[in-house]
Amino acid sequence: MTKKNIAIALGISVALMLLLGGLLLKTNSEMTEMEEVFKEEKETLITEYQDLYLDYDSLRRYDTDLNDKLDQERERVMQLQEELKTVKATNARKIKELQSELKTMRTVMVSFVHQIDSLNQTNIRLTDENEKMRTQVAQVRQSYNELKNENKNLSEQVEIAARLEAKNISAVGLNFNEKKATSVAKISKVKISFTIAKNVSAQVGLRSVYLRFTRPDGQLLMHSKNDTFKYEDAQINYSAMREVEYGGDDTDSYIVYKVDAGELMEGSYDIELFCGGEIIGRSSWNVKK
Repeated sequence: MTKKNIAIALGISVALMLLLGGLLLKTNSEMTEMEEVFKEEKETLITEYQDLYLDYDSLRRYDTDLNDKLDQERERVMQLQEELKTVKATNARKIKELQSELKTMRTVMVSFVHQIDSLNQTNIRLTDENEKMRTQVAQVRQSYNELKNENKNLSEQVEIAARLEAKNISAVGLNFNEKKATSVAKISKVKISFTIAKNVSAQVGLRSVYLRFTRPDGQLLMHSKNDTFKYEDAQINYSAMREVEYGGDDTDSYIVYKVDAGELMEGSYDIELFCGGEIIGRSSWNVKK
């Protein structure tokens, strides 16, 4: 080979080497750029997973019924995020898989959002219905109470209307011969006469009429502490009583109180008549010594 040919061959070799070096430099530069792109994509993907995790976390505050399912998905996001951090930026296949997984999990989250929105709408509707129901119940209760009060008032009015009334109450002292006596020493019994007034609303039939006969010094005259009747939720003593057949019209009757020796005193006596747990008449009687 001539010197000329050798020179030509060396020139060609040098040119090839320079070309090859240039290609290598370009390839290295392109690969560096690609690595930067992959790295940016990875960082972006990590950020997107972080955002998705926070989105799942925020959904937990809106619906406690789905918390278990939301926690499972949130845990899955965290696992994929940690896996992504360990993946090399140049592992394009794995990056693509994780991108696809992210897309799937976003779709799942959208379905949760729809469920929560549907549940919220249902809750709003049920809340409105419950409020309406409570209002209706309150109205019914109010109407019931009003009706109850009206019935109570009517019952009280009927009860008042049905009460008996004693009129023309008078008393007279009698001696042992059933003759009128006016002095304390000669009176052996006191006869209290009265008329039960007509009342078409009152119950007819046999009625118990009780007498309370009180001395001027305030002592109730009676023969036994066991002689009691009910008045205003209490048992009180009476002096004497009588069963009166009441037919609804004016009914004349009387009660006799037998006087014990030395029981009477000069002065004004109070007379009270009771029937059906109500006081039906009052009067007084004066006696001389």
